[in-house]
Amino acid sequence: MSYYFSKTVSGKRLEDVIARVTDALKEQGFGILTEIDVRATMKKKLNEEFRDYHILGACNPPLAHQALLGEDKIGTMLPCNVIVQATESGGFEVAAVDPVASMQAVGNPKLEGLASAVRDKLKAVIDAL
Repeated sequence: MSYYFSKTVSGKRLEDVIARVTDALKEQGFGILTEIDVRATMKKKLNEEFRDYHILGACNPPLAHQALLGEDKIGTMLPCNVIVQATESGGFEVAAVDPVASMQAVGNPKLEGLASAVRDKLKAVIDAL
């Protein structure tokens, strides 16, 4: 089982692709809690060049609340990460974590249906791009 699902999308500017991803996430009830610009961080911290690569920490509050009620340490796996990275072909890859795969490590049956619901929403985001 893969731990993510992804899609390559066209776009000239990273910011435009991130905006499309953010809109698609909103359609599925997610908001962006965090955004990490990996390229800028690598330059600042290591003085290394890196491709455009952003990590978006997406959260669907009602589903996160249910998860926290079912497993008090699940916050270690939240929010759901979605990446947007430049590809060598000039487009961008958008990838989202597969919560079903990550929840297998938890081993809490109460989270299985919830993980599937989150997976369906994140897949819908990727498919909408």
